[in-house]
Amino acid sequence: MDYSPSEDPIEAMSLLAAAIVTKSEITIRRAPIEFLEIELAVLEEMGFRYELSEEYVAANGRTRLVDVRTLPSELVAPRDKIHPMPFPGLNIDNLPFFAVIAAVAHGQTYLHDWVYDNRAIYLTDLNKLGGRVSLLDPHRIMIEGPTSWTGAELMCPPALRPAVVVLLAMLASKGTSVLRGTYVIHRGYEDLAERLGSLGAEIETFRDI
Repeated sequence: MDYSPSEDPIEAMSLLAAAIVTKSEITIRRAPIEFLEIELAVLEEMGFRYELSEEYVAANGRTRLVDVRTLPSELVAPRDKIHPMPFPGLNIDNLPFFAVIAAVAHGQTYLHDWVYDNRAIYLTDLNKLGGRVSLLDPHRIMIEGPTSWTGAELMCPPALRPAVVVLLAMLASKGTSVLRGTYVIHRGYEDLAERLGSLGAEIETFRDI
């Protein structure tokens, strides 16, 4: 029998974050909207502008898909803290992307990663690129924005989503950045550097990094 897995909402959120922090206009096709509605609601509250296509059905006959067109936006911090919840709440694996998004928003944003012990610590690596991220405890951070990103050389965090968050901040940074030890990104994403390059990012990959 043939099976069609659902499209990945976390990958869609990765591309949304890339567009937001670089103030780029891109279209993300085949985004599973049922698993992104809360994320988009939070982003809309922050001032994110976007357009959605009409819904259509995935090859599996069940997943609701849309195309998302991002528009360059000026963001402000949300009124409430951002935290994950079980479905249909905000996806726990999408939470780290709000760290880099909040860093380009005006004001203070609180993130509460109550699920994973110590994962929030890795998000403080954004400070090495010019961010202002304060670790309140192993589960909570406060982000002050907006950020003027500057290039730097970093070791890749061992956690997948924080690793991609650092990469996205590097895309928005002035100058050249180097991210070493990127195995975790290659494991979690298929050809991410190449696909970002197709959107205009200047990324070179080396086997010894």
